[in-house]
Amino acid sequence: MRIAIAGGGGAVGERVTRTVRKRGHEALVLSRTAGVDVRDPGAVRRALEGVDAVVDVLNISTLNTDRATEFFTAATTALLDAEMAAGVGHHVALSIVGVDRAPHGYYAAKLAQERLVESGGVPWSIQRATQFHDFARQMYDGARLGPLHLAPRGRVQPVGAEEVAHRLVDLTEAGPAGRVADLAGPQEESLERMMRAYARAQGAGGWIPAISLPGGLGRAQRDGLLLPGPEAILGRQTFDAWLSGRDPD
Repeated sequence: MRIAIAGGGGAVGERVTRTVRKRGHEALVLSRTAGVDVRDPGAVRRALEGVDAVVDVLNISTLNTDRATEFFTAATTALLDAEMAAGVGHHVALSIVGVDRAPHGYYAAKLAQERLVESGGVPWSIQRATQFHDFARQMYDGARLGPLHLAPRGRVQPVGAEEVAHRLVDLTEAGPAGRVADLAGPQEESLERMMRAYARAQGAGGWIPAISLPGGLGRAQRDGLLLPGPEAILGRQTFDAWLSGRDPD
């Protein structure tokens, strides 16, 4: 198969690209660093000639609802229009567990992206996954008050990015399947514990107080609305295994 990876230069995208190539398929990276702006319909259309499937793992570093929604709407629309023109037979999108239960901020933008994929004319699969283990690092770096790091309260069930990448390639090979079962890590974790464990692993000491984030997304995270249901597929790598550099068994 010839598979295009939108966002193929990112953390998950690089893993998807490697997995695609290891399985003997041709991988085409769609990113600005690779010379393709995914919001440019003409550039995307030219890049997708002869492509069998597109895996969309695009990301934007913002929590602003309008900015994130504008990005995902423009990029997804350009991708789907180009796929229709090029005769691409499968669009695989990565989303987040719980976007419909907490449609706030970045999650609202991902829900808008899902709806575009579902209503588009390209056969599709949507894989919702929980936050990655690296979420602890992102929150540690971002949740700060001056020199003080803060630990937002939350119930999470993080999953390994490598396992997500393999799952996305599995879906791509299998063909369009619509909304598939959620993918999550093997066990529920406390976000506060994860962040403190990450800090210790980096040799950082000091007090990391727990806080409750304001707004709907913060409440949803504390209330467990972003956890997977009983039908979810569970990965193997725990957060502690990831932190110690151990691969899934």
